[in-house]
Amino acid sequence: MTFTEKANTVFLQAIRDYHLKDDVDTPIHNPYERDTIEYDLYMKCWIDTVQWHLEDIIRDPHIDPTDALALKRRIDRSNQDRTDLVEEIDTYFRRLYQDVAVQKDARLNTESPAWAVDRLSILALKIWHMREQVERKDADEAHVARCQAKLDVLLEQQLDLSTAIDQLLDDIAEGRKYMKVYRQMKMYNDPATNPILYKKN
Repeated sequence: MTFTEKANTVFLQAIRDYHLKDDVDTPIHNPYERDTIEYDLYMKCWIDTVQWHLEDIIRDPHIDPTDALALKRRIDRSNQDRTDLVEEIDTYFRRLYQDVAVQKDARLNTESPAWAVDRLSILALKIWHMREQVERKDADEAHVARCQAKLDVLLEQQLDLSTAIDQLLDDIAEGRKYMKVYRQMKMYNDPATNPILYKKN
């Protein structure tokens, strides 16, 4: 099983588990052991899935402004959790390939493996929800046809991205490419670098 076959399986499980109750406050019951990559992949997709639905809720034109602000704060926290988890997944890859002899002509990639995996998790969500639209019984044929066309593209994109990630990991394992990870330095979350926050101190 390739890495992305494993990842896509875990992502689908997380999305299915969430939709058993379809509630953003559903407690997480991660079925994998801690300190495994499967555990982190499940958590990553769970966070993405909850945030997907938070983004739906906050777009309700009739939402109470106080509720909307609370949701915005929750989405901000979720984004930080997502970033932290992506960096944890990159730590896994760095450890996995730390003893690889890098070739002299090895090249960098435009993004780290975990940020590509982040996009793969979001794609799994898009596919799930687009398939829901295709299967709607209350939608007209035109809507279903449009959504089916989009679903076809998303499935092709998932295959292409999965292939690209597996090829990247093969290149890293063989020393043809090397990892260089830059931590996400989000300034707006830091009271020392967000002027709105530090100017009030």
